[in-house]
Amino acid sequence: MASARSLTRALRSVPTASTFKTATPRQVDIPCRNANHAFRRGYASQRHQSLNSKGAILSGVAAVAVLGTGYYVYGLKPMQLETPIPESFKAPSTSGQKNPTIFTPTTQDYQKVYDAIAKKLIDEDDYDDGSYGPVLVRLGWHSSGTYDKLTKTGGSNGATMRFAPEGDHGANAGLKAARDFLEPVKEQFPWITHSDLWTLGATCAIQEMGGPDIAWRPGRSDRDVAYCTPDGRLPDASKGSDHLRGIFYRMGFNDQEIVALSGAHALGRCHTDRSGFEGPWTFSPITMTNDYFKLLLDEEWDYRNWNGPRQFQDNKTKTLMMLPTDVVLIKDEGFRPHVDRYAKDQEEFFKEFSEVIMTLFELGVPFESGKEARNVFRRTE
Repeated sequence: MASARSLTRALRSVPTASTFKTATPRQVDIPCRNANHAFRRGYASQRHQSLNSKGAILSGVAAVAVLGTGYYVYGLKPMQLETPIPESFKAPSTSGQKNPTIFTPTTQDYQKVYDAIAKKLIDEDDYDDGSYGPVLVRLGWHSSGTYDKLTKTGGSNGATMRFAPEGDHGANAGLKAARDFLEPVKEQFPWITHSDLWTLGATCAIQEMGGPDIAWRPGRSDRDVAYCTPDGRLPDASKGSDHLRGIFYRMGFNDQEIVALSGAHALGRCHTDRSGFEGPWTFSPITMTNDYFKLLLDEEWDYRNWNGPRQFQDNKTKTLMMLPTDVVLIKDEGFRPHVDRYAKDQEEFFKEFSEVIMTLFELGVPFESGKEARNVFRRTE
């Protein structure tokens, strides 16, 4: 009986018929959810609340009684109301609220990201030979070197190495260290994409380790696991010159650019628990120089007698190593002239390396900005 009395009181509060006739019609558009919404990845932040009290049900009945004769729904057409909307049904007014500001990062904002990476490189010197710099270069290199100019797939756009199919490729072993190193920077600057962050991190590392200025521009987006590239697009260090050309020609590079990019081996070292190879290429693995080319020409390289994969070691100290893909650079007549040039002139090497590494980091990116958006960031002092 109490429920019946509540319903009766609700119905009495409905405006009279004359009120409905004289009111100005109001139209409320009820948005239709796109069917694709159901297929979006993600998790709901909270469960829907169900109305299970009698009072709530009866209130709903009363509301339908008020509105029932005032609208019709046909297919997905907007609801038409011929009655004034009661105040309790109206959404709160937003007339006094400001529209949210869309953040558009400037060159100064990217300089701050660069500075944060550079500071971490200085502060965190407990990796390998005293710097995370070489592994950051490798991250930027490997995230970009998957590009295929024929299919227009791969490249630095996407940062798909975040996902297991690509992150687990043999050539990417050990790069989790670089991704983890940059993650606090991503948290500090959440507006930057991973793909922009990884290539900017590599750019910063090259400059901070004494390498040439590298022009860089933003514009990369992050993609989901569906865009992971197949295994086998990165160089296999155990192969020869035909393999090198196959990998790099696929990206659009020529012999000179192959040799210039190989100069990045001035940095870092190989690890048996990653590539299977072991050792640094140069005596200064955290400083960018043309020593890689000098050592290729000046040292005598012998096969290392060990249980690991085939690699070379210097005859004098037996502390340096070269990979089969390194040694082919001085044996192949198409590669050798560029090795000679770079060994004689570090400035020439730096100039050509700067150009080709910039190109590498931009492969596969549908930039909305032009070349004028490229910037060379200020180094730390």
